[in-house]
Amino acid sequence: MQKTPKGTRPAQETTHHPFHLSLPRHLPQHPPLHLPHRPPDARRPGPLLAFAAVCAALFAALAVVATVGDGSPLASEQAAHDWSTAHNGEPVRSLARVLTVTGSGPVLYLLAVVAGLLAGRGALGRLRTVACAVVVLAVGQAARYGLMELLARPRPPSGEWVGPAPDYAFPSGHATNAALIAGLLAWGVLHRARPGVARTWCTVLVLWAIGVGATRVYLGVHWPADILGGWLLAAVVLALALIAEPFAFRHPGPPPPPATPLG
Repeated sequence: MQKTPKGTRPAQETTHHPFHLSLPRHLPQHPPLHLPHRPPDARRPGPLLAFAAVCAALFAALAVVATVGDGSPLASEQAAHDWSTAHNGEPVRSLARVLTVTGSGPVLYLLAVVAGLLAGRGALGRLRTVACAVVVLAVGQAARYGLMELLARPRPPSGEWVGPAPDYAFPSGHATNAALIAGLLAWGVLHRARPGVARTWCTVLVLWAIGVGATRVYLGVHWPADILGGWLLAAVVLALALIAEPFAFRHPGPPPPPATPLG
């Protein structure tokens, strides 16, 4: 047995495994993998596309049913119309006329501006959200007007109207407008308020849109299918707008750091 000199450590015996692989100590440093930047608010468009497709299919089916032949009402529509005209006395009639006014006129664009101001952040951000809200409302109204002229469903007899009602019946302009504004305001509130407060306001907005649509039947100027058609059309427009939102407000991500050369 050999003696180990003083001050030196004994050499450790190493055993080599038959399958041992020796790796180099200094491996080349590869640059980190940079994934494409995705905005934090980007959403998957699949569910919204499916929702828009379902609403569009229901609208198309309803349009066929409502406008087949000469656009005569279904038995259930006629029954609802007869009940409304028989029970539209005061003071409910005056309340209905006040509520129905909120579904038309320039005030809609003012509400769209409010929705954009709620949704935006900063001066430039608010300018963009206001412009987008106004465009969504204008597109929805244009689509409604074009479909109304194309389908040309007659309204109920004018002698039973409570207030003026120009143009054709399907889809209802007031119902479409109210649903569009309710959706836009809900979009703004959800960007601004706490979840509990936002849910409360969204419930109020849904009830308001339903109330505006119901007044059109109650005042004798629309058939029920006209109201449902307006709501479905607005749902399609709002769903498509939500799909386009991440692209309309896309912010470029930070540039990736320069790659480290290999070796």
